[in-house]
Amino acid sequence: MAVEDSGEDLGEDSSDIRGDEGSEITLARANDVLPTRIPILPVASRPFFPGQAVPLMMDAESWSSTLKVVGESEHKILGVVLVRSETSEEAQTTDFYPVGTACRVHRVHQQDGHLQVLVECLQRFSIANWVSREVPFDAQVTYLPEPAGPPNEEIKAYAMAVINTIKELLPLNPLYVEELRMFLDRFGPDDPSHLSDFAASLTTSTKEQLQDVLEILPLLPRMEKVLVLLNNELELARAQQKIRRTVEEKMHKQQREFFLREQLKAIQKELGIAKDDRTAEIDRFNERIEKLVLTEQASKRIEEEMDKLRMLETGSPEYAVTRNYLDWITILPWGKHSADKLDLKRARRVLDRDHYGLEDVKKRILEFLAVGIHKGEIAGSIILLVGPPGVGKTSIGHSIADALGRRFYRFSVGGIRDEAEIKGHRRTYIGAMPGKFLQAIKDAGTANPVIMLDEIDKVGASYHGDPASALLEVLDPEQNSDFLDHYLDLRFDLSKVLFVCTANQTDSIPGPLLDRMEVIQLSGYIAEEKLQIAKKYLLPRQIARAGLAKRAVTLDTKTLRALIDAYARDAGVRRLEKQLGKIVRKVAVRMLEGEETPISVGADDLKGYLGSPVFRDERKLSGPGVVTGLAWTAMGGATLSIEAARTHSFTRGFKLTGQLGDVMKESAEIAYGYLVGHAAELGADPAFFENAFIHIHVPAGATPKDGPSAGITMTSALLSLARNQPIRRLAMTGEITLTGEVFPVGGIREKLIAARRAGIREIILPEDNRGEFEEVPEHVRKGLKVHFASRYHDVLPLLFGNASRT
Repeated sequence: MAVEDSGEDLGEDSSDIRGDEGSEITLARANDVLPTRIPILPVASRPFFPGQAVPLMMDAESWSSTLKVVGESEHKILGVVLVRSETSEEAQTTDFYPVGTACRVHRVHQQDGHLQVLVECLQRFSIANWVSREVPFDAQVTYLPEPAGPPNEEIKAYAMAVINTIKELLPLNPLYVEELRMFLDRFGPDDPSHLSDFAASLTTSTKEQLQDVLEILPLLPRMEKVLVLLNNELELARAQQKIRRTVEEKMHKQQREFFLREQLKAIQKELGIAKDDRTAEIDRFNERIEKLVLTEQASKRIEEEMDKLRMLETGSPEYAVTRNYLDWITILPWGKHSADKLDLKRARRVLDRDHYGLEDVKKRILEFLAVGIHKGEIAGSIILLVGPPGVGKTSIGHSIADALGRRFYRFSVGGIRDEAEIKGHRRTYIGAMPGKFLQAIKDAGTANPVIMLDEIDKVGASYHGDPASALLEVLDPEQNSDFLDHYLDLRFDLSKVLFVCTANQTDSIPGPLLDRMEVIQLSGYIAEEKLQIAKKYLLPRQIARAGLAKRAVTLDTKTLRALIDAYARDAGVRRLEKQLGKIVRKVAVRMLEGEETPISVGADDLKGYLGSPVFRDERKLSGPGVVTGLAWTAMGGATLSIEAARTHSFTRGFKLTGQLGDVMKESAEIAYGYLVGHAAELGADPAFFENAFIHIHVPAGATPKDGPSAGITMTSALLSLARNQPIRRLAMTGEITLTGEVFPVGGIREKLIAARRAGIREIILPEDNRGEFEEVPEHVRKGLKVHFASRYHDVLPLLFGNASRT
């Protein structure tokens, strides 16, 4: 490939081209007669112009044959022509431009597979006919003489414009100075033809633009073209100069600021009014330490780490690790405790202010606080609030912290699968940091905040460890006074922290962890409680969040009851608050559209605001074999309809459907076994079961159901089917045994609330649950007729006849 060289001197040791006689060839004058048939050398980068001396670098393997032909000739003339191909080695005769430049070869030097050639460009020519279309290329050429005669005034004017433009380029690119000196050594400014060719060669224009200049013979059009290229080059050079100046100014400013800062540091150090980074860090740590009450172990560790920090280089990774460790260990509130507001009346006011109802929960919390008041401090217990979503577990934690005047910090442990989230990472790991508890202590700023652990029943385990097991040390009052975090590697006292945990259910909490906590059950709200909560808390809060006036929207009691019954029938009040928020937002839109306030929303308007009702009245199933049971779920209490039907008499037996769990399937088998064995005693025909295949179904088959509390319900459904008598409208719950004993079940309050919600006022409960029933608040029990049974024979007279026993 032939490329233009940088122009450096090829050296005195370059070999001269010699003729057949071995004598050195003398340079010919530019006006000597040129041959009409010459070898052709393709170049791919840019064309050459007459009047130049140009060094060429080319591949020896490709072009040594061409140069050999030139060296063996008498005239030593070579035609250099631009080609359209990317490289000269790929060029075909069809790729050559029609006009090139005849050059005399003066010196050839071969080194490392390349040829260094110095050529003198003499005159333009056009290719008339190809003699050889293969390398070495050979062609008949016609020379194109330069315009003769003295230049006219217009050409002189263009020449001056070209010279002035070159003068403007000289300050912007110093390389042009040397090029101009070499031109003036050979030609004068009164030679417009060579001046225009020289000016074109200075530019960085494309090879096509330069070839256009080479092919233009008339002097005036050529100079016009060259002047355009020069002006483009001038604009490019100015833009490059501006960019270079901007970059240099920025670099100089940064360097200047750096040197000034270093000088300022040196001056301040000499005057004793400033310290280096290491000293400043150590002084900052010492200032923190003076305000702390450190343990002996912590004091010793800090002293060791400070000594290490003084010896390490500030740029080393170990320095950063040690500095971060000291930052953590000194920012923790060692021995800093906020004063508790031990005022029971104030605590009662705060709980009543933030929560409606929940009297049993408030009572338990006040008892807990009363014990702390007698002791003089609140510590040593971990509260676990268990209840359905939306009943106010998290907000109760806020109220406890407010009542005590303590800082509050909440984080969710639901879904945590890495033990290091609880107990921290060891310092050897990149990005190591303490666990959640020490982060909470740091953010709270005191060693005795109220820390809430949300969703503790959803802690998971993985190959990273078991976070639930890691919580044992934290939530054990006997151990957390010496809590050891892996990152800190020091004992930190968490015994003054009041931990409040929340969960939807206790089944998934490990036994050892549950054993360490004081469990407080939060049941769902009945409709009347939801009504008061909506009036006093939820609606005013949503109106305030929307930025509306207090009386901008009104909902009367009838509307709120309809809203609760049709759109928010779940155990908590979160769904109720969302529906109220939706109504308030739509009212805000109506106000912006020009409607006058206050805007009253009636029960008939709810469908327009909220769409179709989410909840509808439960379909009252009736007939022989249909009984209503009561169940407990993580979302609160629920009614559970159970159906029993005789499907055929081809064989005896029974089947179960409704996505029942193992425990509930066993209850059905016990109920079937008890009833078959005691059919006559219970008023059923024993022959009914001899050839009856019975199907027991619990509707809502997509919902998983499990538990023993449907034992007497299933027995009653089978008995109703066998006697072909429908059961009165009542609900029941209780576990049954093969001997007919009725055992107690859990979730009595939730089940009573579910019965009230379904409009059922007569209920059968196990006798052993009488005490739990009596603890249920009076407003929940009001209007309910409850029967207690210790054996199934106590249930029997309540199913079909008029019951009066309570």
